[in-house]
Amino acid sequence: MVSRTGTMSSMEDHHWLLKEEEYKYIYSKVPRLTVEIIVRDENGALYLTERSVQPCKGQWHLPGGTVLFGEALLSAVRRVATRELSIDVRKATNRGYIEYPSHYLHGLDSPIGLVFDVTDYSGNPAVNAEASDGGWFSKLPHDMHADQDTFLLEKGYLVA
Repeated sequence: MVSRTGTMSSMEDHHWLLKEEEYKYIYSKVPRLTVEIIVRDENGALYLTERSVQPCKGQWHLPGGTVLFGEALLSAVRRVATRELSIDVRKATNRGYIEYPSHYLHGLDSPIGLVFDVTDYSGNPAVNAEASDGGWFSKLPHDMHADQDTFLLEKGYLVA
C-alpha cells in the first residue's frame, strides 16, 4: 500500500481487514491469491502442518495464507511464516503456483497459491492454533492436501 508520502507502508498500519461475510462474498466471485511456504531442513525434508480448523481439517499441508490487499508477496510470506510457524524469513524464492480445484468443487473458494521456497530463516518451526501437529517429511504423508500433493511430487520436494 502506498502512503500519502508515496512510500510503501506496512500492512500493520491498516485495520480494515475483511469481515467474515465480506470475505465469503468477495471470494465466492473472484479467485483468492495465497502464498504457500516451503521450509526445508538440512536434509531436504519439508515442514508440514496438520490443519486443526476448516477448511481441510485433518489434512497435512504447506503453511500458507491469503495475500492482503496492497501487500508485497515477500511481506505476505514473512507474515504467514511468523504467524503459522514462528520463524523469521530472510530470503524466499518463488517456485511456481498451485491451483486449488478441490476448493472450488467443494463450494469453498478458488485460491491460486504462489509457492515460495524459504531459503534463509531464523527460529525453529512450531505450529500455531490452526494446526494440530507439525513435522518434517521426505515422503508424502497420508491425508496430504489433494492439490498440494501433486505440486510437491511433480517438483520433487517429496516422494510417494
